[in-house]
Amino acid sequence: MKTRRTFIKKIGLGTALVGLSPLQAFSKDAKKPIKLTILHTNDMHSHIEAFSSGRNKGLGGMFQLSSLVKKIRQEEENILLLDAGDIFQGTPYFNLFGGELEFRLMSDIGYDAVTIGNHDFDNGIDGLASQMHHANFPFISSNYDFSNTILEDKVIPHKVFNKGGIKVGVLGIGIELKGLVDPKLYGNTQYLDPVTVANKKAHYLKKKLNCDLVICLSHLGFKYKNSKVSDMKLAAQTKNIDLIIGGHTHSFLNEPVIVKNSVKKDVLISQVGFGAIKLGKIDFYFDENMSNYCNFEHAFDSNVLDVIA
Repeated sequence: MKTRRTFIKKIGLGTALVGLSPLQAFSKDAKKPIKLTILHTNDMHSHIEAFSSGRNKGLGGMFQLSSLVKKIRQEEENILLLDAGDIFQGTPYFNLFGGELEFRLMSDIGYDAVTIGNHDFDNGIDGLASQMHHANFPFISSNYDFSNTILEDKVIPHKVFNKGGIKVGVLGIGIELKGLVDPKLYGNTQYLDPVTVANKKAHYLKKKLNCDLVICLSHLGFKYKNSKVSDMKLAAQTKNIDLIIGGHTHSFLNEPVIVKNSVKKDVLISQVGFGAIKLGKIDFYFDENMSNYCNFEHAFDSNVLDVIA
């Protein structure tokens, strides 16, 4: 049975939905929709505390992020908290502790999964591997081939989550490291074409594992003026991906950007800057027969929250 999807877009925080509300998007006889809340960050760059100066003074940091996520957890039932990479590098905390503090805090906050960014290799592949035991969440990378490296058994190519009966498949796509990172830092890591890998992995998650929602954690960057692969290009050249959570370019998107994929279906792209200044929040609503994951409609309601005490 073919999947039916309806995206209903909310413009900004606190404004009315254009058209129908999520609950009105379904028939009167349908069961109450199941709400899935996706929370996401990217490029936190070891910002443990709020910015102490500049235009972002008082904003950001993992400590304040923790308080905001805790508040949302009290309000929502089905939550996935995800990160799109570059957890490391940016403050003396990384220089002092090598990533241990970041992973411990993210574990305490309750992250469900992360992907790997280029700066996460800044202490070398051995340095990254040595800190992973401090994390109680999986590291997902689909287009970095870590065979014959210390990360071979520490990174997975995808993961499926079940939230309230909704199957969510997550894959991870990283940027090309050559020319960006010293080869000594990433060792024998092999970079695989992101579009090819994303297509194969998304097809596997959606068609073979029957996931209701497929999310790509991407550290490619939002968009470029040249031909470099970006989230915009990835969305347009693939299918079976519903949401791309991006990173690398530190792009502040106040709402998801919608792109038509290779079969003219909508893909959402979201990214929330850097330094945990913002927390992305996207609510999906599913109306489905719980015995059949492939027959549903969903709407989304999105906003970006300032991380501030």
